Amino acid sequence: MLSTLVLAVAGIALLGLPHGQQPPAPDPATRLHAPAEPSSAEPSSEPPSAAAVPSSGTPTTSTTASTTPTSSTASAVESALPPHGEGAAGDHAVQHNLEAAWPADLPAADERELLAAGRALLRADATGVGRAQWPTVFPASGQAVAPAFATARFRIQAAIARRDGRPDKAVVHLVWAGQDRGGTFTDLRISDWHFTRTIAKGTTTWTPQPRT
Repeated sequence: MLSTLVLAVAGIALLGLPHGQQPPAPDPATRLHAPAEPSSAEPSSEPPSAAAVPSSGTPTTSTTASTTPTSSTASAVESALPPHGEGAAGDHAVQHNLEAAWPADLPAADERELLAAGRALLRADATGVGRAQWPTVFPASGQAVAPAFATARFRIQAAIARRDGRPDKAVVHLVWAGQDRGGTFTDLRISDWHFTRTIAKGTTTWTPQPRT
């Protein structure tokens, strides 16, 4: 209000001066005590807007991480298999992936019986040892047959027993390694043995089917 009063008095005095006469210089005391008008160049004390660029000078952008499936179940199982030549150290991974890809669907007792028979059949087929136990599967078991694979270099890496489409049929799926007569050692070989269940006098028997 003091500033307004000073300006009003000065305006009246100017109106009362003769034309061409300059007004008297303002009193220094008045200049010292009169409040200064705010300058448009002075920075504002208000906080910056939320849309302003941050102090770093670079606009920030919020990003949301997207979640995408890494792979299908089949490709995940395949990628987890150990490489060829891994040796016995990779057998656990082979067994784990077989079980993960084909969940159990047989009673535990049937699974144990089938696995034991399937392992023995594969060994007999590959090395010739124990063929006489299954004459219907190996009709020429009484004859001398050169083994296709060396017994010392034969190894079953993994095995599972599962139903084969019907409750009275099953298949034993085996992954194995062996050295053939030519001296070539190969692992991750695959063999399937099929069985049929028969029940006689309350006893269940799994009978292996001849290879076709």
